[in-house]
Amino acid sequence: MKYLGKEFLVFPETFWPFTDSQPLVKSFKIKRGESVLDVGTGSGVIAIFACYGGASKVTAVDINPAAIKSARHNARMHGFETLMTVKKSNLFQALEGEQFDVITANLPFRNKPAHDVVASSQWDTDFKTNTQFFAEVGKYLKPEGRIYFSQSNFGAIDEIKALAKAAGLTVRTLASAAADKAETKKFYAFVMRRAKQPGE
Repeated sequence: MKYLGKEFLVFPETFWPFTDSQPLVKSFKIKRGESVLDVGTGSGVIAIFACYGGASKVTAVDINPAAIKSARHNARMHGFETLMTVKKSNLFQALEGEQFDVITANLPFRNKPAHDVVASSQWDTDFKTNTQFFAEVGKYLKPEGRIYFSQSNFGAIDEIKALAKAAGLTVRTLASAAADKAETKKFYAFVMRRAKQPGE
């Protein structure tokens, strides 16, 4: 399939690249030489565009074995197999304390029961994935690092902002895109950074 002008292969049971990630991919900035972690990589599109953006090291993680297969194939197809590492991981589980300049995430938008690992790419049972992400992300983000995060107006924007604030992060809307012609459904990209503490 084509996504933002580039070819990708998506194996069955992998979440397909869609408009949901485009505000993030079109708007995020990677400075040359930065390290990037893409959480919930799916077919690897965000991670691969980070490679094109000038990252010196990209790590892509996903819990779905089909997504791992898709992302590894696409890394090779785009010539980034030495730059981009793909790991099977439940969020940060396989990272061993590494820290990154940039963390990107297109996690499931809504609190809705997911009956298997494929459904969990769209639905977040009891909002556990998103809650765990914000509880742990600070350990993997460099002090001056930033997070690029996708959400939608039919998802859980207020809940995400509350989790980010509780984690000591500021939230700014970076970009948006309509999912349909009526523009009733919209996708957003947010940029998050550590909040400055008094006296800093």
